[in-house]
Amino acid sequence: MSRPIISHVDVRVRDRARAEVFYDRIFAILGGERTTGNHFTTWSRTIEGGLTDGRESYDWFGITEDKNMIPGSARISFFAPDRATVDRLAAILPEIGASTIEWADGDYGAAYYAVFFLDPDGNPLELCCCEPGESLS
Repeated sequence: MSRPIISHVDVRVRDRARAEVFYDRIFAILGGERTTGNHFTTWSRTIEGGLTDGRESYDWFGITEDKNMIPGSARISFFAPDRATVDRLAAILPEIGASTIEWADGDYGAAYYAVFFLDPDGNPLELCCCEPGESLS
């Protein structure tokens, strides 16, 4: 049986309601269905034929409230289908509470297009795409 390498990502946030507003805006652009549990919130989407044997897989991202959370230094990167999607998200980052917004500076090659930012709790995030037919340097 073949499965994705990463099952899911679950980050800690200080204020779940505030984080839901932030991530709702991101997943409105990237696609993702929100599910709210007693102690967590997730956004996911099903990918038909996402596994190597043709069965469905899914992307799963979640948040859990922890008033004492301390943001780490590991960056979570979301995949965008194209540069226009990266640009669309980058345009709303200041209004939804993102900080330290920076663009990729070409270190990863011309095909790699990305914006780096922090969520309202300081969790490092990225939205990237790699142009079809181009390889990373």
